Amino acid sequence: MIVTCVYVHVKPESIGDFIKATEENHNESVKEAGNFRFDFIQQADDPARFMVYEAYESEKDVEAHKQTAHYLKWRDKVAGMMAEPRKGVRYNILKPDKRE
Repeated sequence: MIVTCVYVHVKPESIGDFIKATEENHNESVKEAGNFRFDFIQQADDPARFMVYEAYESEKDVEAHKQTAHYLKWRDKVAGMMAEPRKGVRYNILKPDKRE
């Protein structure tokens, strides 16, 4: 399983538009083959900061996600809303493992 946490800092005036665009991306991403999770969360003490927790079955599924129309639309739509470049951090799953 491939997990990526994408950290996003949005311009305060763009928060509402960013949420709407990311909800649309979420709604389609969870339908993708190989997608286990696509959580969209907002930081409690700073509403301009968000994280997307993406879990895919394989690297192939991650790459397929990056080619979908909904991801490309989201990427282009939110580019100007960022207060700084978004940062994706990859993680290795330790628990649960495939046997659990």
